[in-house]
Amino acid sequence: MNKQLQILFLLLFCAATAHATKLKGHVYDKQTGEAIVGATVVLDNPRRTTNTGLDGTFEFKDVKAGTAKISVSYITYRTIEKTIVILKEDNDHLKFYMESDSKNLDDISIKSNAVSSTDQGARHLEKNAAQLMNIVSGRAIEISPDLTVANVMQRISGVSIERNSNGDGQYAILRGMDKRYNYTLVNGVKIPSPDNKYRYVPLDLFPSDLLDRLEVYKTLTPNLEGDAIGGAINMVMKNAPGLLQVNANVSTGYSQLFFDRKFTSYNASGINYKSPYEINGKSYNATQNDFTKGTLDYQYKNPAPHLIGSLSVSKRFLDNRLGVVLAGSYQNTYRGSNSTFYNNSVVGTDAYATITSKSYREYSEQQQRTGLHGKIDYVFNKDHQISLYNVYVNLKNQQVRDAVTTTYNKDYDPVAGNAQLVFDTRSRLTEQQVYNSTLHGDHKFFDDKFKVQWSAVYSSAKNDVPENTSISLNGLEQNFQRKRTSLVNTNPVTRRWERNTDEDLAGYLDLTYHVLSGIHKLDIMAGGLYRDKQRSSFFNNYNLAQGADHANDVYGVNFQNYTDLNLVVSNPTGAVANSLTYDATEKTTAGYGMFKYTSAKLEVIGGARVEHTNQGYNLLFPAGESFPKGNQIYTDVLPSLTAKYFLTEKAQLHASYYKALNRPGFYEIVPGKVVNEEFQERGNPNLQRALADNFDLRYELFPGASEQLLVGAFYKRIKNPIEYTFQADAVRGQDIYYSPGNFGTANNYGAEVDYIKYFSKIGLKANYTYTHSRINTTKTTRVINSTTGDTEPANVNQERPLYGQSAHIANLSLLFKDTKKGWDVQVAGAYTGPRINTVSQFLNNDLWQEGFVQMDASAEKRFKGGISVFVKANNILNTPTKLFIKGTNPANNDIGEDLVKNGNTLIRSDYYGQNYLVGFRYKFN
Repeated sequence: MNKQLQILFLLLFCAATAHATKLKGHVYDKQTGEAIVGATVVLDNPRRTTNTGLDGTFEFKDVKAGTAKISVSYITYRTIEKTIVILKEDNDHLKFYMESDSKNLDDISIKSNAVSSTDQGARHLEKNAAQLMNIVSGRAIEISPDLTVANVMQRISGVSIERNSNGDGQYAILRGMDKRYNYTLVNGVKIPSPDNKYRYVPLDLFPSDLLDRLEVYKTLTPNLEGDAIGGAINMVMKNAPGLLQVNANVSTGYSQLFFDRKFTSYNASGINYKSPYEINGKSYNATQNDFTKGTLDYQYKNPAPHLIGSLSVSKRFLDNRLGVVLAGSYQNTYRGSNSTFYNNSVVGTDAYATITSKSYREYSEQQQRTGLHGKIDYVFNKDHQISLYNVYVNLKNQQVRDAVTTTYNKDYDPVAGNAQLVFDTRSRLTEQQVYNSTLHGDHKFFDDKFKVQWSAVYSSAKNDVPENTSISLNGLEQNFQRKRTSLVNTNPVTRRWERNTDEDLAGYLDLTYHVLSGIHKLDIMAGGLYRDKQRSSFFNNYNLAQGADHANDVYGVNFQNYTDLNLVVSNPTGAVANSLTYDATEKTTAGYGMFKYTSAKLEVIGGARVEHTNQGYNLLFPAGESFPKGNQIYTDVLPSLTAKYFLTEKAQLHASYYKALNRPGFYEIVPGKVVNEEFQERGNPNLQRALADNFDLRYELFPGASEQLLVGAFYKRIKNPIEYTFQADAVRGQDIYYSPGNFGTANNYGAEVDYIKYFSKIGLKANYTYTHSRINTTKTTRVINSTTGDTEPANVNQERPLYGQSAHIANLSLLFKDTKKGWDVQVAGAYTGPRINTVSQFLNNDLWQEGFVQMDASAEKRFKGGISVFVKANNILNTPTKLFIKGTNPANNDIGEDLVKNGNTLIRSDYYGQNYLVGFRYKFN
């Protein structure tokens, strides 16, 4: 019996010692204290492997008590190997601090971009930045649903985007300030815009996979250019690591829109990039044979699938002195939209607009986006480095817009389906490109006390719209059957050439002197820039029509295809003599002085920037304008002060004041008029720059791995804000122009919350911004004269928000990351509240965009050998863009359309369809 008891106790003891327990721990960066996501943890008890989660934690279950070996490894970090004692109870106290495995060259640390492109690196940069900043890391961009920089921008707090005609993001609005109030940088250098009218850069030009990270500056310091009332966007390109890195991906997909209808295209290969005027001289009389027939030869078919790919290769040579990066991206996509537009006008004493016609438009667009990036850097020694980088992006957009317009008049019967129609088809090829080349040097003298940084920059931007062709035909609707009949008018076919180029030569110089070191640090900085910008703009237009004996030819009877038409050029020498043919220059000289003081609890950066601007234009073919030549010369002093108070190692208060300006664009001060398809535009040579005082306060908490809580408030007081409105001509009151103007003083204030939190494999990214702005605009209304009984115009002031500003913007992204099994999943939603789309000259007739939610998703599965498969889905809810006027006119009910909802009248709706991609990625490093 005693022997049996002894055996029983022995078995119980063995069972107790063999009892399974848990082993938990955290992995941190030793320098920053931030958790490392995706580190590989190997336990030899027996051998098992796991990876750290989104919060840097790892866990092994059913671990035997006793001694065991554990190792932790991660790219660019030194591997940690330890022998540990595993206790019987759960072990959740293990902490590992990893050190960077940097390559050293004469005490210069050359680090891989793998760290700076991670979420942890992004949070570290945000925490230490002088200005208030938000950053999207390269890895976050890679696994997101977004293919262009514009779409990435919508994930950032306080940022909303304007869509282009196929539903993709194009321009960014920062904190309710229209796109005109921000500028765009590549590696810290401002780039020109290819836009034919304005300064702002279309961000859909840039494929997102070229970026190491995307930075958004919400405040400025004196060493940054001062024309950013809203903020600045900095695209940091990929860098050269110590080891060979190869990243490649290829994907394909389709737009849901073309499951339901055909894609319209034409042959653009024969397009003439120069007009007959340019090819043959100003006295040449053009004929139909001088124009391409392919732009009128439309094909209706199913488009090919998307083709998207990118490749980047980077390595260091010569004992790590020489670094080389080559990266390229190509995207060929087929997109479009279905649009319904209701034309309206204010008649008599109507308080609200009356719908006069309806246009249904189908857009079909083939977009070919090419991006190239190359960088070479050479390290002479620990004190001297030099680099040369080049960036080239090109977006070619081949678009067909097919439209039919129904005019509502007294004979229109929506029940019988009879109406007079006009069919308009436009074929347009737009090519935009930006090139930037920067030679940069970093130098240190006197034991690092004195630093010199310089850059020599050449940049160019081009926008080319060659042989833009449109044709109009009369039509008839009978029993809802639409037929195209004769040509609309005496000039039913137009051929248009538009082109503009910007060329910048710029030099930057920044000097830094270390005055104090130790607990109290003081740096004195000074520098400046000089930029010479040259712009040229060209416009030419030809009108073509049938001869008198064929004026009433019928489509399908007298001619079967538009290419069969025999046309006569009614203005054979062209129409190059217009206000869009001009030269312009801008010379900017700037200098700044600033200091940076740092102690254990405080960091203060202050100083002032002075910018001198000389901006002018010269109309090459003046046509009676009062100011065929003109220029604006002004100097601005822009002070700023930024302070950070360190509450703890992870929490701080960040406050800022800076003064900024917004210059008019060249096109905006050219005084001539331009006739567009739907309205006339005219510049304003008296347009003044806008100036703004900007205040910010933000509480910043960085509690752990890639986590943050940012709570802030901002206030902007803008003098002479620039906005576009419809205005009556001062001399000929019946002419209405869409023109820029200054509108007194505007106030813009708001609050932001930005929250990122991870729970092992689950992540949450959320932000919300409230913005409130007010500006007064003079509006026209009509009143009845009590004496005569006639209606007459009257002007009143109406208060409204700034153009493009939404009161509410929010983002919510849910993430799942399983580093052991190689999964990354993201579902992202972005909400943009109602905002003004177009400012009207008439009271209560501003055009508003309805608030909307856009939902996107992506998933990636990684396999061994650096291979991964991914899917992306955009606009899952098929969210439309809808425009409306507040209020309604009872007369609009007569057209038989359901346009009134919640007291608003629908004016336009655009549907884009869902878009899907599937592809694979390869990484070697």
